[in-house]
Amino acid sequence: MSRYQALSFDVVKSLFNGPGMYQLGFSFEYGMTIFHTFIGGIIQFKTLPRQQFGNLQARIFPVYFGISTSITTALLASWVFNHPDVVPNFTRPGLADVAQAWTLVVVGAMQALNWLMFQRHKLERAEGKSYNDPTVSPEMKAITKKFGALHGVSSLTNLISVIGMTFHGLWIAKYGTKGY
Repeated sequence: MSRYQALSFDVVKSLFNGPGMYQLGFSFEYGMTIFHTFIGGIIQFKTLPRQQFGNLQARIFPVYFGISTSITTALLASWVFNHPDVVPNFTRPGLADVAQAWTLVVVGAMQALNWLMFQRHKLERAEGKSYNDPTVSPEMKAITKKFGALHGVSSLTNLISVIGMTFHGLWIAKYGTKGY
């Protein structure tokens, strides 16, 4: 038999607790990552001309990576606070709580690294020239040479973030976030 509970202001207010806020933060981060990786980015790429696509990415992604890095950092801080054995055992990723902290560290680092991708877009705006204009600065030429590699690294770091957040989401679905 199911349990019935009357909905009241106190019941709703009790939902705003540490585990609830953690779950909302995780859900926001995971949804944002999945959308930008597998839906929004693909639609933009297939729909917009290269320059418009690049301009849109240059506007969206710094905000996206900033929010993502901030939320992941907050999740990590909350995880470490609620799992006091993480810090003294941080070099032992075979322990479940420590593995989750390491997952959040890697995801946060991967998102922060993606900020490197936008140097070329910044320079294009600053110089008022496209990256393939023959009169661009030597700095632009050097960054353009690195762009392909940086783009590959960016895609890989985003994929690592998706995998890490999926692992963490499955973990908290099974074991929760409370700690001890």
